[in-house]
This record gives sequence, structure tokens and C-alpha cells, in this order.
Amino acid sequence: MSFAATFKALSDPVRREILQLLKNGKMSAGEIGSHFDMTGATISYHLSVLKKADLVWETKVKNYVYYELNTSVVEEILLWLSELTGEKDEEKESKK
Repeated sequence: MSFAATFKALSDPVRREILQLLKNGKMSAGEIGSHFDMTGATISYHLSVLKKADLVWETKVKNYVYYELNTSVVEEILLWLSELTGEKDEEKESKK
């Protein structure tokens, strides 16, 4: 996972909204696009950025492409942030 690609993907409000949509389950590109007032090509670009950052998975079924949220990348970021801002394990134990 590249933190740079992940943070770039997360920096755009449209991509964050796409991730919010996908938290309810997989969706086709057309279903995702129906929530926005933009061209299919623009939606495709945003999905491509999310794929490069491994924030979404793509599954092809016949003529449709479905996108699904990859929560493992989000979990890695949360773990990194908690380690960055959190107390050391020894400090946590001594407070118990």
C-alpha cells in the first residue's frame, strides 16, 4: 500500500463520497455514476484513482464492472494513525 496514493485518493470529496456509497455493498459503475452530476468518463477516472490506491476492488461479471470497498487499506491507515498519535504499550499498561 502506498500512503501517498491513498491520501491522494482520499483528498477528493467525490472519491470520499464514492467510498461512502460502497460501504453499503458492491455497486456497478453505472449505479455509482447515478449519484453524481458528471460524465461517465469522470466517474471512471475517480474509480481508477481509488483502484490504484487499493481502496476499492473491481469485479467483472458479464458486461458489468462492480466495485467494492477494500476496508483493509482503511484499517492499515487507522492503525498507522493510532500508532502515530497513541501512547506506547508500556504507558498504557502502567495506567491500568
